[in-house]
Amino acid sequence: MIELNSSQRKYLRKVGHHLDPLIIVGKQGVTDMLVRAVSEALEHHELVKIRFNEFKDEKRELIDELVRRTGSQVAGMIGHVALLYKEQPDEEKRKIIFP
Repeated sequence: MIELNSSQRKYLRKVGHHLDPLIIVGKQGVTDMLVRAVSEALEHHELVKIRFNEFKDEKRELIDELVRRTGSQVAGMIGHVALLYKEQPDEEKRKIIFP
C-alpha cells in the first residue's frame, strides 16, 4: 500500500465531495459488522464517506481503528465525516486514477 501524499489526498477530497456517506457509525460504535461493511464498501468503491452520528468526541480514535482494521487510509475529515481510501488491488477494477 502506498502512502498518500498531500496532492493525492486533495484529489480524493475533491472526488469525494459529492459522495453521500455509505457508512454511519451509530450507538454500537466500531463493531466487527461495521468493519466488514467498511471493508466491502472500500473494495467496491475505493473511496468511502463515513458519518459519525454517535461517539463524536472519540471519532479520531474510531477512525484510527477502522483504518488499522481495514487497511485503508484517511483522505480527509470534515466535521463528523471521514473520507477513507483503499486502492483496489486489481488494476482493471480500479475506479480512481490519480492525475
